[in-house]
Amino acid sequence: MKDSSFRIEPLGNRHRGLFCCGVKVLDRYFHRQVSQDIRRRLTACYVAICGDSDRICAYYTLSACHIPLPDLPADITRKLPAYPTIPAVRIGRLAVDQDFRGQGLGSALLVDAARRVIESDIAAFALIVDAKDEGAVAFYEHHGFSRLNVVAGAQTLFIALKGITARLESK
Repeated sequence: MKDSSFRIEPLGNRHRGLFCCGVKVLDRYFHRQVSQDIRRRLTACYVAICGDSDRICAYYTLSACHIPLPDLPADITRKLPAYPTIPAVRIGRLAVDQDFRGQGLGSALLVDAARRVIESDIAAFALIVDAKDEGAVAFYEHHGFSRLNVVAGAQTLFIALKGITARLESK
């Protein structure tokens, strides 16, 4: 991030009132739903806190999921066991407050998410995302994500976790 320092930590009981990324579905989820999903153990939420103001400047969520083996490209499945599904972690939502855009925070959140998954004791083959629009697809592809072999028009992308941290940090 260029202009201000930040730290990334679990959401906890922080005040979320000022956060606004400008995408209604992401803002609504963050303000109204994420705490319930955390309590139900459906997701984990991490926030970037601006060091100057203690304000939430971005967030992302992680949850367990799987990838059906046929959805992965053939060159990858040849190297994997013939299981029906492969374990993965979903970045369910990733959003940056409008006031903090253009400072590399989205990229920093991807690196943080990858590190958390890799450093956990729970095995996962890849990170996956469901991009909201073509702009989001371009962002994830820039960071090395590829589309899954799913229904035409779907915007589900993945990146294998092996070697991911170095790859993301180089972007």
